[in-house]
Amino acid sequence: MTLQKIKTIRTLFLISAGISAVILLLGFILSSCGIQHIIIINDLKLYESSFDPEFCDGLVERINLFNVECEPKVEIVDCG
Repeated sequence: MTLQKIKTIRTLFLISAGISAVILLLGFILSSCGIQHIIIINDLKLYESSFDPEFCDGLVERINLFNVECEPKVEIVDCG
């Protein structure tokens, strides 16, 4: 009985460690500059088709944050 409890605890520990590792990996991937650059480029294409001023304001803020943290620099959109 004790051996079975140890195996269960070990299995639960390994599963939780695996899930934690996947979450950390996804966090690093989603916050990487390359992914952010792709998302911003796609959002620029969306803005060019809609010209929504509210969307543009949010996009400019994200571009500014991206330019501070990452390379290559993205040109800021003129919302006017």
